Amino acid sequence: MKTLKQSVKRRRAATDPIERANLKDDETFIREHFCPSTPTWTGWINPKTEERHSLDLIQSGNLTTEDLEACFRLVEETSRADYESSLIGWKPDKKLTEMKSPELRYIIVKDSTGIIRGFTSLMPTYEEGEPVVYCYEIHLKPELQGAGLGRMLIGFLENVAVNTPPIEKVMLTCYLSNERALAFYKKAGFEKDEISPEPRKLRFGKEFIPDYVIMSKLVSRSGQKEN
Repeated sequence: MKTLKQSVKRRRAATDPIERANLKDDETFIREHFCPSTPTWTGWINPKTEERHSLDLIQSGNLTTEDLEACFRLVEETSRADYESSLIGWKPDKKLTEMKSPELRYIIVKDSTGIIRGFTSLMPTYEEGEPVVYCYEIHLKPELQGAGLGRMLIGFLENVAVNTPPIEKVMLTCYLSNERALAFYKKAGFEKDEISPEPRKLRFGKEFIPDYVIMSKLVSRSGQKEN
């Protein structure tokens, strides 16, 4: 849900560690920043159905058109109502363009037939000058929700934060109307970040009331994620 334009404004020189990480190919990024604790991270079995799923980390530019469109349709299926009720509204063309940003990486979840059933997208970036791993999207088909997959995907983003100094925080944006997602993030250890917008008075007696919250979770530099 985060606007990529905000990140572009905060780009640093090519010598910056965040930009260096973003310039790496998928294989190098997985080895040096993703650093999964088990070589079998590319597979996941739904404990509810025992169906096997595959996982893969892919830079946006390496996604096939079919897979990108499948991710977009999943965003529309799970979150269009929240966008439509928000101040920014649902703008499909703008959203699809945002999802093609070359610095985004996707963790794609496919079923045994090769159909995308879920994904998360992430980017090491700067937010208000602070280095973070930003979770731009996380969307799962209903049958995969509540089965531990979402928490595992968040754990992968925490791995990236731990293995990409000087990052010490995972950050995301959530619509306040999405109560299920808010409960999930809170249970995963996310809290309202200090930069999250607050209600404020405007001119002529009007009031701005934010319809979203910016949340974050700290990770430790020792390599152990904080609870």
